[in-house]
Amino acid sequence: MSSSATTRTVRRRTLRVAAAALTAVAGLTLTACSGSDAGGSKAAGQAGSAVAAAGSDGAGSGAAVHGAEPQAGSGAKADNKAEATAGGAGKQAGSASAARGGKAGSGIQRCHTANLKAAFATGEDAAPDPNASGATTTSIVLTNKGGRACKIGGFAGVDLTSENGGQRWSLARSSAKHGSITLNPGDSTDFSINLAMAAGSDEGSYQPAHAVVTPPNETTALTLDWPWGPLVHQDGATHPGTFVNPIG
Repeated sequence: MSSSATTRTVRRRTLRVAAAALTAVAGLTLTACSGSDAGGSKAAGQAGSAVAAAGSDGAGSGAAVHGAEPQAGSGAKADNKAEATAGGAGKQAGSASAARGGKAGSGIQRCHTANLKAAFATGEDAAPDPNASGATTTSIVLTNKGGRACKIGGFAGVDLTSENGGQRWSLARSSAKHGSITLNPGDSTDFSINLAMAAGSDEGSYQPAHAVVTPPNETTALTLDWPWGPLVHQDGATHPGTFVNPIG
């Protein structure tokens, strides 16, 4: 064989080896890419399966709680029994609430003006001292004339009107604490009014003709004749000597 023929043969072998090497490298590269894709698909598939499994478990638990047909027996029966017990307790709680609501609905209401009678306490000890210098009192008695018990407490509104009806004095209220009391049919309670009597006073006087009394939380009033003498006129004073005290 000539030297040129030998050279051509070696060259062809070299090219075949190079081509084979390139093919092998390409195969490895494709295999690596394919492996990565497969792994990603597998991971995604597993994650999807896990989510599906979790959703299935959740649905299964919910179905069991809501009375689905038991598969294994004791566990499902226990769940159904617990559900029945909880349902019974809920019904009992609802019944108790309804009973309480009914009781509250039939409770004692406040005293309304239409069921009250008002009068000044005019007994010997109840009459204010006309010569007192701002330290005397009078009382107004409120009587339940209705046919059922009622509650009353707080401040009544008291307006004094003059003899000619042209001047109205809304009495201030004290800062005394108060509660509420229950009046059965025929029962009475009272509240006091501090008075600054005008007898012997150098200040201007005010002679009331009537006391207009509005029971607590009411808008309708009861009108009484004023049985006492004149008061020191202090309707614009910051701390007047004539003011109302609370019921209860």
